[in-house]
Amino acid sequence: MSFAYASIHTRQEDGVLLATLAAGPLNLIGVDLVRDLVSLVDTLYRDPGDVRVAVIESASAEYFSAHVDLTAIPQYTAEAAKAGGPGDASLGMFLYKLAHVPVITIAKVRGRARGGGNELALACDMIFAARENAVFGQFESGTGALPGAGGVQHLARRLGRTRAIEAITSADDFDADLAERYGWINRALPDAELDAFVDRLAKRIAGFPPAGVKAAKRAVNDLTLPDPAHVRSDAARFVGLVALPETRERLDDLASRGLQTPGDVERDLGRAVAEYSAKDR
Repeated sequence: MSFAYASIHTRQEDGVLLATLAAGPLNLIGVDLVRDLVSLVDTLYRDPGDVRVAVIESASAEYFSAHVDLTAIPQYTAEAAKAGGPGDASLGMFLYKLAHVPVITIAKVRGRARGGGNELALACDMIFAARENAVFGQFESGTGALPGAGGVQHLARRLGRTRAIEAITSADDFDADLAERYGWINRALPDAELDAFVDRLAKRIAGFPPAGVKAAKRAVNDLTLPDPAHVRSDAARFVGLVALPETRERLDDLASRGLQTPGDVERDLGRAVAEYSAKDR
């Protein structure tokens, strides 16, 4: 068993694995991070050792994960395919596998979790976030696409039909308090209390007999997780939509204003995706 990666820092204590995303200032979900996440998930399946709970957080206080690397979709998709083979060559199906790992997974979110970064958090069993700075969003509709890695499936189940449509089609940002109220996340907590709360919960769960915890997770998953066919369908729609001329134009416009670099566009992406429409009216 080994948890050693280039873009994920790890630490183990009392049955808990802390996995800290460290893939640059934005933690874009690109080739290197997907490669390491695939390896991490594979180890949690095959040989987790005494790990019973995995906590995923970010080394950046501003970005849990901004979104996927939009310049490297074929490349990170090829890495994601290694989790399940070419028949499941999508980030969505990799995250579907993450949702089924035989340990409890917790996303501890500070800063922005948008697009694929939000979908990574949604694939975890629980999400706890810093009230002062956590932001959640699926901005894809603002560019002409749709969430393609599980966002539609998870948000429809967590938020209900009307709020899921609001969250997805508005492409807007949701702060931690609103996300908690909508059921997007488990709890919003003061930043100063977040680490201690998650640490205490993770170690509490890790201290219980693993058979019962695993059985409970499987039973809940059977009732609540989407059918793989629906995840594959969303992934295919995303690939088709992101190739459309209008979508490319909007992504190029965002790129010209600073998308995928630290700055105003990434900080306020929910606002930035609407500025293109306003500019054209």
